[in-house]
This record gives sequence, structure tokens and C-alpha cells, in this order.
Amino acid sequence: MQLSEAKEKYIQTWGTFATNWGINRTMAQVHALLLASGKALSTDEVMEQLEISRGNANMNLRALIDWGIVKKEFVKGDRKEYFLAEKDVWFLFKQITKERRKREIEPVISFLEELKNIEDKDSEGAKEFIKLMDDFSSVTGKINNIMDLAIKSDDHWLVGKITNLLK
Repeated sequence: MQLSEAKEKYIQTWGTFATNWGINRTMAQVHALLLASGKALSTDEVMEQLEISRGNANMNLRALIDWGIVKKEFVKGDRKEYFLAEKDVWFLFKQITKERRKREIEPVISFLEELKNIEDKDSEGAKEFIKLMDDFSSVTGKINNIMDLAIKSDDHWLVGKITNLLK
């Protein structure tokens, strides 16, 4: 397989995988393109290589910047904006974990706490419902704690812990 074929397959497949994780396919493809590129790319280059509209490219580049995994880069003498992906895979893992926790886990925790505030707490049905919400809160809290450990850890520490868990 030629390098260009491998990069194209990586970009397309990464986009497909991302949809399984609840991430926009085009956003994942833009990120994969920037990761696989040896240099910062302009919006025009992203549009051309992925065959997407300017609006789609701009929207997804901004989203990747918001996630903290892509940065703008300016080239002296050029008015275009260029974009560069963070290539440290461990940093990417931690940053994506942090963003997913903020967008997915923390709202669930708040939602579950809100659901436990019911007026008739003494009825049998209310007690069962509150226990169910407590159980969901417990599991969600544990997931949140695991994500927090991953975000705060260095790669060697977490890899060692995961290796020990798998043994």
C-alpha cells in the first residue's frame, strides 16, 4: 500500500469509527487529515482534500479548536489561517476524555441529582425511584472518577494501572 493510500484509508476509516463513538464523521476526518499531515493546512487545503464545503470545513475546524486538539497557526506574509493538530497521542486521549466528561458525564450527574428532588419522598414509589437514581449516580460518579484519573495521570502511571487490571 502506498503512503497516500494508507493516509486516505486512515482518514475515511477514522471518520467511520468516530460515528460509533457519537462524534461527527466529518470532524473526525478533518482531525485525521490534520494528524496525518506533515504540516499545518489551510481551510482551502482541508476543503480540497476532503471534498467538503467551506462552511463544513470552518465549522469542524472551530469545533476541533474548541476541543483543544487543533490550533491555529499563522504564516508570515500569508493572510490565510492554517491549522495544526496536536500530535501527542497521550495528550489527545486526555483532552478528548476531558471534553467528553464535560459534555456527557457531568450533565448526567446534574440531571440525576435533579431527578432525586421529588416532593413526596416518603411514598414507596418515590423511595424506589430515588434508590434507582442513587444507583445510577453511583455508577456515573465512578465513571467520572476514572475519567478524572485518566485526565490527571501521566501515561506511564495509567498504563501500569490498566496493565495490572488486565492481568
